[in-house]
Amino acid sequence: MFADAQESQEENENEKWGFDLYPERRGAKYKPSLTKIALLGEGREQTDKIKCEKNVWYCAQSSPLVKLMLSALKSSGCEVDLERHVSCEVCDVTVSGGYDSELNQIVVCQNTARSEGLTQGVMTHELIHMFDYCRNKLDFKNIDHLACTEIRAANLAHCSFVSAVAQGDALPWKVAKAHQECVRTKAMYSVITTRNVSKEEAGAAVDRVFPRCYNDLEPIGRRIRRNSLDMHKAYKERFIYGYD
Repeated sequence: MFADAQESQEENENEKWGFDLYPERRGAKYKPSLTKIALLGEGREQTDKIKCEKNVWYCAQSSPLVKLMLSALKSSGCEVDLERHVSCEVCDVTVSGGYDSELNQIVVCQNTARSEGLTQGVMTHELIHMFDYCRNKLDFKNIDHLACTEIRAANLAHCSFVSAVAQGDALPWKVAKAHQECVRTKAMYSVITTRNVSKEEAGAAVDRVFPRCYNDLEPIGRRIRRNSLDMHKAYKERFIYGYD
């Protein structure tokens, strides 16, 4: 009975930390229902996995941001082995990727991050988490630590004026702060997804660490604007931080 109770408690903790969004974590096997196969076209997991792995390899070879992050991790003593540290898996449809700090492994969701562009976004975002874990020894169960790395990932990998418009943060009277509001919104909802906490709790954590974490641009060194050469400039400037 005690063992059953302990197992139940561990399952609840795993759900609290978002592991339920990644059913293949910890050795589980995803099995689509007949309904999903018929209506949603599922049942081709192995084909999707191969395509996902090809996209990961392509990004590692061709994406300036992904190459920069891999270089920064290597220079920091945390070299990435794609086969060991990146896993393509079936995920809940609400997420496109994740970082498992316990296994030091990035998850790319093969059923939602289907294109090279989406894979690049997931890889960059999650590599920032991996970098923070490597360099700063983050405790992902500390909500302030989690909020900080989510702020940095949103700041460096996601938010542009277009993103801010899509999220409703770039109203005419908020243009000057549109990027910051986009980062706050993205980080807050990432914390909610990961920790299963209220919007108020997540927002408070983001607010507590926002100024310091928003201004920390390492290792990319700049905020990336959409449809610009910023990615290429950041990669060329990597030597400023001592990265190969």
